[in-house]
Amino acid sequence: MTRPPPLAGIRVVELAGLAPGPFCGLVLADYGASVLRIDGPRSPKGDVLARHKSSLCLDLKHPPSRDVLLELLARADVLIDPFRPGVLERLGLSPHEVLLKRNPRLVVARLTGFRRDGKYRDMAGHDINYLAVSGVLSMLGRPADTPLPPANLLGDFAGGGAMCVLGILMALVARQAAAAGGAGQVVEANMVDGSAYLATMPRLATKTAFWNAARGENVLDGGCPWYDTYRTKQSQSVESGVDEYVAVGALEPRFYDALLRGLGLDPATLPPREDKTQWPALRSVLRAKFAEKTRKEWEGVFDGLDACVTPVLGQAELEREGFLQRLPVHMSHTPGKAIPHGQGDWTGGTLAHGFGGEEVLSEWTGWAEGVDYTKTASGIAVRMRAKL
Repeated sequence: MTRPPPLAGIRVVELAGLAPGPFCGLVLADYGASVLRIDGPRSPKGDVLARHKSSLCLDLKHPPSRDVLLELLARADVLIDPFRPGVLERLGLSPHEVLLKRNPRLVVARLTGFRRDGKYRDMAGHDINYLAVSGVLSMLGRPADTPLPPANLLGDFAGGGAMCVLGILMALVARQAAAAGGAGQVVEANMVDGSAYLATMPRLATKTAFWNAARGENVLDGGCPWYDTYRTKQSQSVESGVDEYVAVGALEPRFYDALLRGLGLDPATLPPREDKTQWPALRSVLRAKFAEKTRKEWEGVFDGLDACVTPVLGQAELEREGFLQRLPVHMSHTPGKAIPHGQGDWTGGTLAHGFGGEEVLSEWTGWAEGVDYTKTASGIAVRMRAKL
């Protein structure tokens, strides 16, 4: 029998930010948490990472509005803080001195780019900067080119938002495992340590023969000809100027043998696969061979064959084919929430500032407009009188 989502009943306050913070809230919301985004006068607009969330407008520099947030946090389980170090403290919302004293069960998740105790702690930065100082960016790209950032996927979303979710879940488990009335805590995540942790394997492998060459000259970073991408023959049905590629991941010998069979190549005529000095020559052979057929034709050859060859699909192509996003983890008894049409498909979906927030405020606190709070012309909720 299907039960409620695993995070049903967990109340999350997400202070509006960019990319990693909203993604952290998105994951929690997808798995059943009630997520209330707090939007200020200068909060970013057009955030597409907003499904299953509500929004409440508060100017945290205005004490009556800040009091509304404190009332919400007194009843919340998690606060997502995406601000640079010191911002909460300057707002009078110090986690240790204020928030945890009011609600000892609160998990305060603080997500920064740089380390809080490092030389860059007071500097602005973006994904590319966090990858740079973590040592990860130096590993990405071709040998003759400059380091190549993988959009903002590795720092913002994997090393930032996803790692912060992991920290929140561990804090909730620790709170539940403690004695009755278990305590919350401050969870600090940063994209430098998060990204570096994701690179644990290649970092440790630099001490072995597996990953001791320069960038783009190792097995898994594009240096190896049987773990790479190849341009195929241009198809007449493809839009002019759009190239099609296949991805080859034939690491194990049996997969490599299947690759050669599919390509119609005789191993006896090829350079030894393990000889790195021969990798450029072997790559030239594979490049020329893949250019003989269209991607669709190669799909006909390799579909169902254990050669680890797949098409490189573009986002526009996935949209045309009706590909729909699924939640990253399926749970048989406590599944996450269904991704609604318009927010998980290709039409996207944003959350208007203030949408649904008053309903959540009423649900969490029992407050009513005109009795416990009012709204200014800008739509920002301001508490009228204390209700402690």
